[in-house]
Amino acid sequence: MNPLLIVTLILLVVSGIGLIIFILLHSGKGTGISDAIASSVYSTQTGTSIVEKNLDRITIIFAVIFLLSLLVLMIIYPHGTISK
Repeated sequence: MNPLLIVTLILLVVSGIGLIIFILLHSGKGTGISDAIASSVYSTQTGTSIVEKNLDRITIIFAVIFLLSLLVLMIIYPHGTISK
């Protein structure tokens, strides 16, 4: 296997796992009954905090890395050209 293929696949897998983790870390924006109950119990501050902004930035970085590695794989190795 080509070293470029190995590096690109590692970047794709790591960024995909990072995307899943950081998307799940985001706070919910629900408007259902559970959110109504939770908002009466916990007084939340409106707006986004510094932690949420940093979480957004990290998620965007992982998404860009994921998309770029996917594009590199699509351009360098078109369908059916990777040999075993």
